[in-house]
Amino acid sequence: MSDTVLKLGKYEFKSRLFVGTGKYETLDIMKEALEASGSEVITVAVRRANIEGKPGESLLDYIDKEKYTILPNTAGCFSADEAIRTAFMARELGISDLIKLEVLGDKDTLLPDPVGTLEATEKLVKEGFTVLVYTSDDPIIAKRLEDAGATSVMPAGAPIGSGQGILNPNNIRIILETLSVPVIVDAGVGTASDVTAAMELGCVGVLLNTGIAQAKEPVQMAKAMKLACESGRLAYLSGRIPKKLYANASSPLKDF
Repeated sequence: MSDTVLKLGKYEFKSRLFVGTGKYETLDIMKEALEASGSEVITVAVRRANIEGKPGESLLDYIDKEKYTILPNTAGCFSADEAIRTAFMARELGISDLIKLEVLGDKDTLLPDPVGTLEATEKLVKEGFTVLVYTSDDPIIAKRLEDAGATSVMPAGAPIGSGQGILNPNNIRIILETLSVPVIVDAGVGTASDVTAAMELGCVGVLLNTGIAQAKEPVQMAKAMKLACESGRLAYLSGRIPKKLYANASSPLKDF
């Protein structure tokens, strides 16, 4: 079965797995895991990347920019103004006009601040950014972000780095039914089956970091996430059978 490419604004991708760059034991392990993931989009926290460091010392020195699309993100920003400044810094440094927007509510939960997130989305869209926005799994705010011009809405499966998987699949389903823009699950993914579950719901992609970076074998887990993403997408396109209360013989004597 053939599949279409994933379109995010003017960008097109074959891989639907987006991976981060934080929390790896070494940058060499990170580089190897990125390769194993098959991802074409690598997200980098602008404020933590030492972008202006000496040659060879920056995180970006370990990412093949001819091979990957860099998706700068505003991780660590706790206000709309802070996130907007960070996005402008990424663009002025020539990284990308793509931005993964995060405006966090507090340091304990790392849940998104819906008011600040909406404010920053409106501003960055008007300034010509391609905004992929991290949000909660609340369908109402997800719709508001789409209306504000976000290119992609990225609901959390669970709190960032928690590894709890998709806690509220029904909310993700409502978001998928309500929105027209691509929906990418971001955060909370702990293992490969979480990725498959998100893709089987109909999400166009999954973004994750900790599930790979802090696995006992990050490179092996990166490969597992890649296969899970492909498997979930294929199952979604194939169409699962309806769930039934009673048994239905696999080899019926008639009606086959």
